[in-house]
Amino acid sequence: MNELVGYLVSGVALGSSFALIGSGFVVVHRVTRVVNFAQGSLAVLGGMLSASLLGGRLPHGVGELVAVVVCGAVGLLMGILAVGRRGTPPLISLIVTLGISLLASAAIIWLWGQDPVSPPGLSGSMTILGASVERQRLLVLVATLLTFAALALVFSRSYLGKALTASASNPFAARMVGIDVRRMGLVAFALAGVLGGLAGVLVAPTNALSFSSDLPLALSGFAAAVFGGLTSPLRTLVGGLCLGVAGQLTAGYLNGSYQTEVALLLMLVIMIARSKSFVAEEAK
Repeated sequence: MNELVGYLVSGVALGSSFALIGSGFVVVHRVTRVVNFAQGSLAVLGGMLSASLLGGRLPHGVGELVAVVVCGAVGLLMGILAVGRRGTPPLISLIVTLGISLLASAAIIWLWGQDPVSPPGLSGSMTILGASVERQRLLVLVATLLTFAALALVFSRSYLGKALTASASNPFAARMVGIDVRRMGLVAFALAGVLGGLAGVLVAPTNALSFSSDLPLALSGFAAAVFGGLTSPLRTLVGGLCLGVAGQLTAGYLNGSYQTEVALLLMLVIMIARSKSFVAEEAK
């Protein structure tokens, strides 16, 4: 029983990071119709930066915050390259993000090498239902829930959030009322950078990251986003949690090397199920 509780808590923490990465996919896709293949690289960059900044004796909180802000700036730069030019087709933007992802991996190897990096996190543990759980894993869950609550408030209460929603729902109508849809696309990329960086900062202390971690993180985040239909942050959160728990149970009771395969399988099943429901709705 204690072992199961440990796997569940670890899965929820890991799934929370998947949900943050997946929400970055959702924000960008809703506004620009582009799948940002560099989203996993942003998470790795956040973890690596926080390790370097904390190693440089910046205090906890400040080092992580600086890393997240830098990732937001990098996300904005990605947006300028991918959608900054007016009239760029989504397919071309998608290819640009793929190229950026490859360049980011090379830059990470150049700056931090190929060995996994794990910054210091929240120390200590607590007992839940007889199982010892690291405080850092609980921090990941709490931070994720607060982030999604903040996103809900931003999209429902602020002018920026409403402008992003309008740009996603009807770009033509948004332009007619004076909203710069291209600028909203850049804001979406910057927000995706913040979300990706936050995921990396939170997950790196318990799951060491390397240059090769971007693909598993991106696949898992994208699977969570697919669960939400690439439109719903809340369903993306649910998808990420389910995926994280399934992956940890697979690693605990079967083999840890199957975690990526589990993400791909679940994503495939969800896409098939959604395509069937879409066809059924169209037939009506």
